[in-house]
Amino acid sequence: MKVVITGGTGFLGLRLARQLLAHGTATAPSGKKEAIDEMVLFDVVVPSARPEGLDDRVKIVAGEIADAKAIDALIDTPNIGVYHLASVVSGQGEQDFDLALNVNLRGHLLLLEAVRRLGSRPRYLFSSSVAAYGGAAMPKVVSDQTKQTPQTTYGMTKAVGELLVNDYTRKGFIDGRTARLPAVIVRPGKPNKAASSFISAVVREPLNGVDYALPVPLETRMPSAGYRTIVSDLEALFEADGAKLGDDRAVNLPNLPITVAQLIESLKNVAGARKLGRIDVKPDAFVMSVIAGWPTTLDASRAEVLGLPKDTSLEDIIKAYIEDYA
Repeated sequence: MKVVITGGTGFLGLRLARQLLAHGTATAPSGKKEAIDEMVLFDVVVPSARPEGLDDRVKIVAGEIADAKAIDALIDTPNIGVYHLASVVSGQGEQDFDLALNVNLRGHLLLLEAVRRLGSRPRYLFSSSVAAYGGAAMPKVVSDQTKQTPQTTYGMTKAVGELLVNDYTRKGFIDGRTARLPAVIVRPGKPNKAASSFISAVVREPLNGVDYALPVPLETRMPSAGYRTIVSDLEALFEADGAKLGDDRAVNLPNLPITVAQLIESLKNVAGARKLGRIDVKPDAFVMSVIAGWPTTLDASRAEVLGLPKDTSLEDIIKAYIEDYA
C-alpha cells in the first residue's frame, strides 16, 4: 500500500510519517489493513538533507499542490491512502487572498479529483482548523454541529474543504474524514506566519533563554493540544470506521481550553531551576484581529466517542517538548 502525505516535510507531516512507518500498516481501499511499502512526502519546500527516521520506503517529492501534473504523478495507484496537510496558514492566507485560494482551494480540488479518478474510494484525511468557525453569532462553545461563518480567508478555505470532503464521500469517490485541529503546541523551530504561532513561541522562546514579545493579552484563550496527541489523533481518525462518522466527516479533535496565562504558569512549573527568557505583553493588532474571530472552547464529544487520544495536562505537553526538542 502507498501512503501520500501532502505538507509531508512540515513539522506534523514528518512526525506523522515516522509514526506511520513505525506502525507499519494502514487501512487500504479494500477496508483491510495492509503493509505500507511506499510513502511519498510531498511539499513545496523540501529539506536539503534527508530527515532522520525515514527508511527506504519513503520518497520526498518537491512540488506545488496546485500543479495538476505534479498531483497526477503523485496519485498513481488505486491502493493508496492520503493525508492532506498542505496549506497556506492563517496569517499568510489573510494577507494573500489569491495565494490562499490557489493552494487551499484549487490545490485541494486537484488532489480530490486525482483521487476520484482512481475509482477505488481510498481513505482521505483532510486537516482543517478551528478557524473554520467564527462570526457574531458564534456560541461560546462550538461543536461539530455549530454553523460555520469563518472570519478569515484561511478559515473560509478550510470550511469549504470540509464540505468538499463530505460531498466526495457522499458520492462514493473517497472515504473521507476531516480533522479540525486546535492550536498545536509546542512547535519547534522558528515562528511561522500562522496567527496562532504565539501559543508555541511563548513556551519555546523562553525555554531557549530568549525574551519574547507576546502579541496577545495573557487572558487570551485558545483550544490547544500537544503535537504528539495531534499526530496520534490524525492516524486514529484515518483508521476510524467510516460508518461511525456518518454524513458529517469533520471532527473536532480533543483539546484543552487554555489561556496564555495558564500556559506560562505551566511552563514555570516545568522549567524548575532553568533560566527562562522574559515574556513581555506587546499587543499586535493584526494577530489579535485574526484570532478574535476564532472559538475559545471546542467541544470534541464525537472525537472522544471515537476513542481519539486526549492530552491530560499542559505540564505533560511541555515536558514532551523538552524531551523531544529542548
